[in-house]
Amino acid sequence: MNVQDPRLVRVDHSKDLGLYAKRKGVFPKKVDGPFRRFKWTVMALCLAVYWGTPWIRWDRGPYAPHQAVLIDMANRRFYMFDIEIWPHEFYFVAGLLIMAGIGLFLVTSAVGRAWCGYACPQTVWTDLYQHVDRIIDGDRNAQLRLQKAPWTASKLARRTFKWGIYLAIAFVTGGAWIFYFADAPTLQHAFWTGQADPVAYATTGILTFTTFWLGGFMREQVCVYMCPWPRIQTAMLDEKSLIVTYKHWRGEPRGSVKSAARSPVPLGDCIDCQQCEAVCPTGIDIREGAQIGCITCGLCIDACDKAMRDIGRPRGLIDYCTLEDATRERNGQPDAPVLKTLFRPRTLVYFGIWAGIGLALLFMLGQRSRLDLSVAKDRNPEYVQQSGGAIHNGFTVKLRNMEDRPRPVVLSIAGLPGGAIYTDDMASNAARPSLQLQVPADETRRLRVYVVAPRGTEPGQFLFQLKAIDAQGGHGQSQTTFTTAKGNGQ
Repeated sequence: MNVQDPRLVRVDHSKDLGLYAKRKGVFPKKVDGPFRRFKWTVMALCLAVYWGTPWIRWDRGPYAPHQAVLIDMANRRFYMFDIEIWPHEFYFVAGLLIMAGIGLFLVTSAVGRAWCGYACPQTVWTDLYQHVDRIIDGDRNAQLRLQKAPWTASKLARRTFKWGIYLAIAFVTGGAWIFYFADAPTLQHAFWTGQADPVAYATTGILTFTTFWLGGFMREQVCVYMCPWPRIQTAMLDEKSLIVTYKHWRGEPRGSVKSAARSPVPLGDCIDCQQCEAVCPTGIDIREGAQIGCITCGLCIDACDKAMRDIGRPRGLIDYCTLEDATRERNGQPDAPVLKTLFRPRTLVYFGIWAGIGLALLFMLGQRSRLDLSVAKDRNPEYVQQSGGAIHNGFTVKLRNMEDRPRPVVLSIAGLPGGAIYTDDMASNAARPSLQLQVPADETRRLRVYVVAPRGTEPGQFLFQLKAIDAQGGHGQSQTTFTTAKGNGQ
């Protein structure tokens, strides 16, 4: 009898294991408590801000749009209430983006993944869709039964109706985005009458599909598999960060109330009711410890506190606390004060950087000039010698008026003895040291300007100067070069 050495037996596990695990549906149970109510408040606020902001009117006078928040791509402007950002001031937008990033670091180091749990767009819309599920299909148990039920006419009708609501929410979401880039009432009329730009319809369609699919069907998969932020946040958490924590030393070993009465050894406070898992929007069991699927929304705390209250045991088996505080509680020591937990060196450094950038932006916003000019010298020809011996150089001058009203200005030159200027609309013999001009409201006026200097002028640097002559005042200047034959080795 030939007996093969079992160490040489090759077991094929390819039929047992796969590279992809099929998604298990998550049907969160309805729960009430302070964290759930706070989550409702944040969701309502986020949706109100997103959908309502484009419709807020803001009077900027007759020369500027009256939409409070507007990204005017056609005219390359960004409006936010009284603030107007021009393309050359994009550093303000970059500063705000940097502040947003550092703000996320600050929030994460202080209170864990609070952004993910309450204010992330994926969380907000997923929560909204899950509420639609409860209205149409019922609570968790009813949804599970319907999920397992065969496809009948009744199930198909209910699914079609629910998905229609999904699509309506997604359409309103995608449609709201385009109103940030054009006057909302005007664009709305054009959209429904078929007169809007094709990009408006394309953008609405793309955002409608992504909202419908990501919020209605993928849900927690976006948080667990697609989003990189949970993996970044993990590196910013430490034992001093407030996170949702299951106090295993208090809850283990688990057992029901009846089991605890019969057990010869004391059991922990956890009665293994699995309510913490049932209410979780990502379907994890927080009792297994910190994991990437936990968005720290606190709903498991609400469910566990209710269970503890029902059986007469103290709350806080699952709680928002630091790992250090959990250790102190286990050893019978008092928790650290909340302010000390929040205001520690790490969070203070983040806050200092965040506040410093914000103050710097405010300072630059207050100091910026609303009048500016830029000058570009002609390269070919560099200079022209007139019949009388005078030499002129050509320049393209842009006068920028960042006010919402026309402004009278004076354009002059300095540092060029005997120099004078004239434009394409003037004769060369009408050149003079300064020109009085009008710059339209919220526009850049482009001029062809010629600078004339007498025979024998040495090449060198000089200044174009711009000064407003209205009550508000303001000025700007730009240095450039005057070229002559001497400067070219002649």
